[in-house]
Amino acid sequence: MMLRRGFILFLPRLVGLLVVACCLVSIVYMLACTPKSDSQQLALPRVHSPTAKEGYEAILQEREEQHRNYIISLKKQIAQLKAELQGRSEQLKNMQDQYPDPLDIQLDHSNPEKAQANLLAFLHSQIDKAEVHSGVKLSTEYAAVPFESFTLQKVYQLETGLTRHPEEKPVRKDKRDELIEVIELAVGSLNNPEGEGNAKHRVYTASDFVEGIYRTEKDKGTLYELTFKGDAKHQFKKIVLFRPFGPVMKVKNENVNMADTLINVIVPLAKRASKFRQFMQNFREMGIQQDGRIHLTVVYFGKEQMNEVKSILENTSKSANFKNFTFIQLNEEFSRGKGLDVGARFWKGNNVVLFFCDVDIYFTAEFLNSCRLNTQPGKKVFYPVLFSQYNPSIIYGHHDSIPPLEQQLIIKKETGFWRDFGFGMTCQYRSDFINIGGFDLDIKGWGGEDVHLYRKYLHSNLIVIRTPVRGLFHLWHEKQCLDELTPEQYKMCMQSKAMNEASHGQLGMLVFKQEIETHLHRQKPSSKKT
Repeated sequence: MMLRRGFILFLPRLVGLLVVACCLVSIVYMLACTPKSDSQQLALPRVHSPTAKEGYEAILQEREEQHRNYIISLKKQIAQLKAELQGRSEQLKNMQDQYPDPLDIQLDHSNPEKAQANLLAFLHSQIDKAEVHSGVKLSTEYAAVPFESFTLQKVYQLETGLTRHPEEKPVRKDKRDELIEVIELAVGSLNNPEGEGNAKHRVYTASDFVEGIYRTEKDKGTLYELTFKGDAKHQFKKIVLFRPFGPVMKVKNENVNMADTLINVIVPLAKRASKFRQFMQNFREMGIQQDGRIHLTVVYFGKEQMNEVKSILENTSKSANFKNFTFIQLNEEFSRGKGLDVGARFWKGNNVVLFFCDVDIYFTAEFLNSCRLNTQPGKKVFYPVLFSQYNPSIIYGHHDSIPPLEQQLIIKKETGFWRDFGFGMTCQYRSDFINIGGFDLDIKGWGGEDVHLYRKYLHSNLIVIRTPVRGLFHLWHEKQCLDELTPEQYKMCMQSKAMNEASHGQLGMLVFKQEIETHLHRQKPSSKKT
């Protein structure tokens, strides 16, 4: 494989050298054919000399012979170069047929044997490319791919994700099945060693497994190193396995026309007129002016501040010439699930994409397209992970230094976090929402209803698209956890409140603020002395 790669890299250089050689030969020929200067010309006989005619004929014949010899020599060299180039090309073609390029592998189903051989060659090449037998020079410490470790019961991980646990039992079925398969394969390999025939040996079981480490290089495969108990106290058996990733295969190539795909943004609301004014500024710019294929449904609970909210909505309608909105008023206690459910069922038009939204959300026109592209009736629903903003007064210090909202929407670890525990902002077709049964209307107040709907979709045959998106932000606001909430809801509310304030480092600076000020105060006298 290394020889083939070296030859492939050398071939362009060889072709270049052949071209240069041809050019040099041509230059030599031109120089040879160019008449020499007066000082270098052969002495010609005088015109009136008796031997003038014979002398000229002899000189011309000599020159003609020299030129003929040069032409014959050049033709021979060109023929040799062509023959050598043809030979190299045929050699390269034979090597490509024998060892297909992993980047250009084609699985020809008309020839199953060749397809299988090509695939096996590709999979073996993945081992050579991965860090299995030797290390790879890396530019920085951030380029290193870390291992994660596991035992029979636990996985110890760096990327904790939604669970937030650095140590956990594998919850995801694919991860659980993967590690079980690897351990079983290693045990089978230990119990059937190669080259020992019928020799008696110890029988290994999963209980002999001590620990393992694994890491995945996304373009190559997953490396597993498993350690088992040996025959004596301080002896061990080590098994190294590699799961190579296959070549990329085209699944679908289609045109998607979203020109007529309408989104119905449904916002449940009670009071919070100032927040609604801010929301409508975002809705007008991104939804009406930039996107234009959008409808707004506001489900309002109670009557307090209702007239102010309706006035904001009507003013936007007049100034932007926007008529695609619905205002629904409910005289009952606020329930987010009830508001979204009522708004979704109120729609009487054709099947439409529903975007369940809150008043403290900021979205871009690009997100609205993502909402369309990741939903499909009867097939896919979209659960984006939004970026949640930290408390600006903590991030930017004093209130007078807080920049405008648009300048705060930066995705960095100092400004916010991916809200991977939230499932409230979601896009799905109305038909899917109705067929799945909608929200659980027994849930009152804050939290719980979105998770319940999310689990319904997970238990169905629909594909749930869950991914971070760069165009959806949760704007910071002070969170109130009411006493009327159940203990579980109150706990969820307080956890969310704590995470919303600031990063770990920023909260640490607040906790140790007194120590920092004391240190700075002590430093002042010493700085004056110097």
